[in-house]
Amino acid sequence: MTVEFIGMIGTQHASEIHAPSGPVVDPAYTRRFARAHEDAGFDRILIGYGSGWPEGGQVAAHVAAHTERLGLLIAHRPGFVAPTLAARQFATLDQFSGGRVAVHTITGGNNAEQRRDGDYLDKDDRYARTDEYLEILRRAWSSPEPFSYEGRFYRFEDFAAHVQPQHRIPLYFGGSSEAAYRVGGKHADTFALWGEPLKETAEQIASVRAAAAAAGRAEPPGISVSFRPILGPTEELAWERAHAILDTIVTGRSNWPARAWRTDGPPENVGSQRLLAAAEQGDVHDRALWTAPAKATGAGGNSTALVGTPETVARALLDYVDIGVTTLLIRGYDPLDDAIDYGRHLLPLVRQELAHRAATAAPAALAAGAR
Repeated sequence: MTVEFIGMIGTQHASEIHAPSGPVVDPAYTRRFARAHEDAGFDRILIGYGSGWPEGGQVAAHVAAHTERLGLLIAHRPGFVAPTLAARQFATLDQFSGGRVAVHTITGGNNAEQRRDGDYLDKDDRYARTDEYLEILRRAWSSPEPFSYEGRFYRFEDFAAHVQPQHRIPLYFGGSSEAAYRVGGKHADTFALWGEPLKETAEQIASVRAAAAAAGRAEPPGISVSFRPILGPTEELAWERAHAILDTIVTGRSNWPARAWRTDGPPENVGSQRLLAAAEQGDVHDRALWTAPAKATGAGGNSTALVGTPETVARALLDYVDIGVTTLLIRGYDPLDDAIDYGRHLLPLVRQELAHRAATAAPAALAAGAR
C-alpha cells in the first residue's frame, strides 16, 4: 500500500508559537520552505486559504518554478471566481508545472470569514454551490467539446476550455458535516479529515464511504488525516517540548497571525466542534494523540498533535493507515525545522514499515493461492 505524505507551507515564518517575522510575502523563505519539503520526501504541500492571505495560485506558481517534483495542493473556496475561470487557472498552472497541481476544496465553515470575501450564502447553500462548482470543474478539465450549463448557481453557454490539465487533477475535499460527506463523497478523490481519535476517525471514514456509495461511486475516496507531530529523542523530551509549545500558545506570546480572522464564541464548523469534543474527553488518546493544543487554539485548524519519539509517532500514523487512511498531512509548530526533521526521522520509518508489509504480504498471498 502506498501512503501519500502532504506538508504545508506559508509565505512567512509564523505559527501558533512563532511571532511573524519578515514580509507577509517572503519569496526567499517560501522557496526555502518548499524545497525543504521536497528534500524531505513529501509528495505534496498544501497552500492554505484565508480571507486576506496571499493568493494560493500565485504562491503555487512561485513554488513550481523553484522545485522539481513536489506536488502542489492549492486550497480553494468555491464562489469567488467563476468555475470556468478557475478551471483554466488550475489547468494552466498544471501545464506549466508539469502535471503537479491538485485542488483542495474548502466550502467554508465560518460565516464571518466568508463575508470578508463577500460571500453571504448560508452553509447549506454553500455546499449546494460547491456541488455545482466541482461538477463544472471536472467537465471543463475533460470535455473535448464546448458545453453549456444551467444550474441554481451557475449558468453559461458554449464554454470551451482551450487549456486542459496534463493529467486528471486530483480533487481533495475537507469537511465533517453531513453536507460535506454528501458533496465530498460524490466528487472527491481524497476526503480530508482533522486528527481525531481512532474510533471517531473510523466512524467518519464509514460516513464518507456511505455517501460515496449513495452517489453511485464504485470506489470510495481516499482518506486524508491531519496531525501536528511533536518529536523528541526520548518520550520524556518529546512531552517536555509539547508542554513548552502549549505554554506558548496559552500565554499568547507568539501573537499568532491566524487570530486575526478568528471569531469569538464556539466554532461554527463541525470539524472544529469534533476536535473540541475529543479534547473534552481527555488530553491523550490512543497511542500518542494529544488534543490539548486544539483546546488552546479553539480548534481553528488541524491542531491535534502526535507526541513521542519518531518510532512512537510512526506507529501512531500507521494505526490510522490500518483503519483506511491513505494520506497523512503533517505540519509542525516549528514549521520549517519540523519539516526537515520529519524527512530525516519520521517519513522513512513509515515508508519502511509499509514496504516491509508489502514484501511480506506478497509471498503470503502466493502461498494462499497455491493451497
